[in-house]
Amino acid sequence: MKKLTLFSIFLAAVVIILGAYTRLTDAGLGCPDWPGCYGNLTVPLSEEKVAQANAAYPERPVEAFKAWNEMIHRYFAGTLGLCVLAIAVIALRQRDKGTPVKLPLLLLGLIIFQAALGMWTVTLNLLPVVVMGHLLGGFSVLSCLFILYLRLRHIAGDAPETKPSPLTSAMHDQGIADLPRARAFQRNLKLFAFIGLGVLVTQIALGGWTSANYAALACTDMPVCESGWPDRIDIAGAFSVPDADNYEFGAHDYGERVTMHIAHRFGAAITFLYFLVLGISVLVSRHTTNKQKYVGAFMLVALCTQVALGLSNIIFMLPLSVAVMHNAVAAVLLLSSLNLIFTVFLTLKSANALSTETQNTASFLGSKSLQGAGAYSIQEEPLHNSMHDPFTGSTSSHILPKAPGGFHG
Repeated sequence: MKKLTLFSIFLAAVVIILGAYTRLTDAGLGCPDWPGCYGNLTVPLSEEKVAQANAAYPERPVEAFKAWNEMIHRYFAGTLGLCVLAIAVIALRQRDKGTPVKLPLLLLGLIIFQAALGMWTVTLNLLPVVVMGHLLGGFSVLSCLFILYLRLRHIAGDAPETKPSPLTSAMHDQGIADLPRARAFQRNLKLFAFIGLGVLVTQIALGGWTSANYAALACTDMPVCESGWPDRIDIAGAFSVPDADNYEFGAHDYGERVTMHIAHRFGAAITFLYFLVLGISVLVSRHTTNKQKYVGAFMLVALCTQVALGLSNIIFMLPLSVAVMHNAVAAVLLLSSLNLIFTVFLTLKSANALSTETQNTASFLGSKSLQGAGAYSIQEEPLHNSMHDPFTGSTSSHILPKAPGGFHG
């Protein structure tokens, strides 16, 4: 199941990239029906089938290039749906073995809803709300698959014969001074990482709304927009859906598209600053694990790459390859954010387990000491108990208290 989930992650990433390519090549209505293409399972190519397709859809004559873009996207999406169905079935059959069940079932529901959004994208002629929802749904499926994979990998590593004790596990982490401060930092990191996830999802939604309304080139000047842009701001109009028979190439006026574009730019600035501070905090803190530092560094690389791609879209007037990569790196940044959150949960779980084990050990040794004191036993040599630091793995000696009553020596 873990390998199937990993393969599904790859498929979901391909589907997102193909969806961006389909949208950016104006092929969202390359096939005016669903799930086939002009009533066929493939794009009509023969003269007879093309003539029949054109007669059935005179307002949408066959364009083979756009139709193939749309159908290839559907083929990959359909394959992904079958993989998610298989994951759900396997999860149900292996639920007695500790395999996650709720997440695979959620994924199955998401993929069904995604299929419905794909259908509505065509039948409602690229309604912007549906197009943006379809994009967010794709990112949601990818995220859930990634979380499922992380959980399955963690479960596989937690087998009794391979799972080390919390004390042993802690010896492999470096750079954290003490348990109380480390736990406090990790709790704060969890909070700020979740806030960052919300900021990032909001920015992805703004990007989807900008793209769905063909507003990516509404501003081609830097750093904000062309002169006079404050007079064109129309927030209410920009985030409404005007009445139209067809939303291909957009139905909003220029001022509304400018507003969308500027909102996306400001969102990009906020996202960049927030994740820059978050990533640097993870890297420089003494209370993060090596794994978290690695994830933080990767997240910063993805963040800088994404900003560079966004600037390139404006400077070079939305080149197709750069625009597609802009969508792909957004997915990478999202997954790195989720990975950071997952490592925080694991670290806090390990720290809590270690704290409990340390307290139990101290309680046991304390009871032994009190028993010795009650018998007026005399300890000439102090006993030592070596305890490991929960994250650094360092060893310190703790001397048991001498028997009370003044009988020592």
